Amino acid sequence: MCRWWPAEICNPRLVPSNIQSLKHDIGDFPVFFFGSHDYYWINQGRVFPYVESDKNFAEGQVGINKTFKKALEEAAKRFQELKAQRETKEALEQERNSRRPPPYKLIKSNKPVGKVQVHVADLSEIPRCSCRPTDERPCSQDSQCLNRMLQYECHPQVCPAGDCCHNQCFSKRLYPDTEVIKTTGRGWGLKTKQDLRKGDFVMEYVGELIDSEECKQRIRHANENDVTNFYMLTLTKDRVIDAGPKGNLSRFMNHSCSPNCETQKWTVNGDVRIGLFTLCDIAADTELTFNYNLDCLGNGRTSCHCGSENCSGFLGVKPKSAVVTEREEKVRNAKLKPKKRKLKTESKQTHEYYCYCCGEAGELVMCDKKDCPKAYHLLCLNLTKPPYGRWECPWHQCSMCQRAATSFCHFCPASFCREHERGQLVMSALDNRPCCSNHDPQRPLGLQASPSQVTVKKEVLEPREEGDDNEEEEDDDEGEEGE
Repeated sequence: MCRWWPAEICNPRLVPSNIQSLKHDIGDFPVFFFGSHDYYWINQGRVFPYVESDKNFAEGQVGINKTFKKALEEAAKRFQELKAQRETKEALEQERNSRRPPPYKLIKSNKPVGKVQVHVADLSEIPRCSCRPTDERPCSQDSQCLNRMLQYECHPQVCPAGDCCHNQCFSKRLYPDTEVIKTTGRGWGLKTKQDLRKGDFVMEYVGELIDSEECKQRIRHANENDVTNFYMLTLTKDRVIDAGPKGNLSRFMNHSCSPNCETQKWTVNGDVRIGLFTLCDIAADTELTFNYNLDCLGNGRTSCHCGSENCSGFLGVKPKSAVVTEREEKVRNAKLKPKKRKLKTESKQTHEYYCYCCGEAGELVMCDKKDCPKAYHLLCLNLTKPPYGRWECPWHQCSMCQRAATSFCHFCPASFCREHERGQLVMSALDNRPCCSNHDPQRPLGLQASPSQVTVKKEVLEPREEGDDNEEEEDDDEGEEGE
């Protein structure tokens, strides 16, 4: 009598023994029917989720079974109980997560994934510095160690200072004492529990070594699952460090537009690694931060909540006042005798003052491609509002397949790629420039208009087979009026 009946899936071990002994196939499961309080074994193809609006199904129905009405009432009550249990469980889980960071696997060194390799150099290829074991703190930050200046870590079997070498922080993992903390509005962070000097090594940024293809897949999977936290740093052109699933405490360092640490790429035992170094003296119990330098594409900007005075408002946007690093100071101090240089005048890009589609003036949008002066009306582009961000006009895209164009009509936005350019353009009599089939090669400039106007002007400019010179002059006058 009923197409469906409200029921609840049960654990097979918790139903009565006589129900367990009923004949059923593999994949079947028992359900408890509300109202009648019966049990039965059914398969997945015979169930669908219950929604709150189902409790109003029986309203207005005449002759509906009283047991079915009772089943709807019991199902609605049970639904609210399960909903409350789920909300309580989620609240407890959220409170538990607020007391400790999300789970991740702690590792001490980079772990390659897939085809990514970790490079190991031969001892003969590792550079040797000129420090001596008798020097005061050899290969330290205050020394003149050549390897340290070139951001090479000394190898214990190659460095002449031996065990006295102070340039082996990556290999020996000489990290200061730090602690993961809960910040206000910025999730988890990392603070130092001891005083740090300017230029001190904080720790290495470690995680899984993945290639660019794996990086794109992980970002795509994160976007599909509404994951907003990323822990990826570019190591080399084809390798990325992802400290999300696996990493060390450096993954908790937050972004700041005015950071107290910076990332440096060092060569350690023949391979490139990323280390975090202090930009200034840092007191104990101070949060450690560095600039993420994100490359934000399109409209996907992430708001910045670092709270710095020079905060740009978004990650990846240059701060209002840049922090001068130690290397920049050395470069400035090294320029004692500035050479006279010829100043290059920056050529400002100028745009046309009429639409390239219809040839009329008005409110125009400009093409952002370098050295392209084209401008257009929004209506000619079938747009209701100006495009956001960097925008290139349709003159640079094939009119047939939207790929990058290689051949262009110089009198309208028509353009073509290598695949579709054959037979599409002819050379005009004016300046010997290419024009498309919408223009008369003898007078292409008079046809810089919409397709409807082009048809009229073609009829005007077609030569007559019969008539005298006066008629031809009249035709020319009419063509000029059409322009």
